[in-house]
Amino acid sequence: MKYFLTFISLFVSLTAMSQVSTTLVVRAKAKDAKFIGTSIGGAFITIRDTQTGELLASGKTSGSTGNTSLIMEECHDRYQQLSDENTAAFTTTLELEEPRRLTISALAPANHAQAAVLAQTQVWLVPGKHIDRDGIILEIPGFIVDLLTPQTHEVLSGDENITLSANVVMMCGCPVTEGGMWNASEYEIRALIMKDGEQVEEIPMNITEKPNTFQASWSPAESGSYEIIVYAYDSRSGNTGVDKGNVIVR
Repeated sequence: MKYFLTFISLFVSLTAMSQVSTTLVVRAKAKDAKFIGTSIGGAFITIRDTQTGELLASGKTSGSTGNTSLIMEECHDRYQQLSDENTAAFTTTLELEEPRRLTISALAPANHAQAAVLAQTQVWLVPGKHIDRDGIILEIPGFIVDLLTPQTHEVLSGDENITLSANVVMMCGCPVTEGGMWNASEYEIRALIMKDGEQVEEIPMNITEKPNTFQASWSPAESGSYEIIVYAYDSRSGNTGVDKGNVIVR
C-alpha cells in the first residue's frame, strides 16, 4: 500500500510538472467603435476545446471601453497595441500539456439580450506561448436599439399624434449625438409601421437634444393592432440594429 501511494504521488507530480500555465486574453470590440466593457455589462466569453467541446473557461469582459483617440482617430502601425491595462478584457490561465485548438465565442453586449450578437473564432494555444497584450479581439457589429415609446402592448388613441421614441447607442455603449464621434445625422433611423403583416408606413426619426434619443410623430390611419419596428443603419460600416414592439390603436 505504501509503495502504491508513493507511485500515485509521483504520477500526480509528474503530470503537474508536464502542465504549463498559459495566459489567454480575449476582448470584444464594437464595429466602428470601442471595446465592450463594464459600462454596458461586458461581453460573455466562452472558451472550448474545439475537438472535444470541453468548456475550459468562461466569464465576462470587464474594464473600460478604451482610449477614444487611440482607437478612433489615430493611424495604427503594424503590431501597435490598441488596449491598455484598463481596457476591457477577459483573461484566463489554462494548464496545457500540449497544443490545443480553441473555439472562442463572445456574446455581446451580455446584458442586452435583444441586441446581443455572437462572434466566434478559433485559435491554437501552445503551452507557454501566451496570447496577451491586445489578445484575441472579436468584432461585434451593430447598434443597440431600444424602442422607448409607445410601450409594449400599450393601448393608444387614434385621435392624437403618437410619439415614437427610441434609444440608439453603439454596441460598446458609446453615445450617438449630433456632430459627435458617432454622428446621429450620418445614421439612418426609421420606424416601420406594420399592420396585418404588411408595412403601412415608414417614418424617419430625428435626434433630440438628449443624446442617443430619436423621435418621430405617427398618426394612425385606422384602429387595430400594429407592430412598430425601429431600425438604425450606417451605410458606411454596415452596422444595423433593430427593436420591435406591438401596440393597439382604438
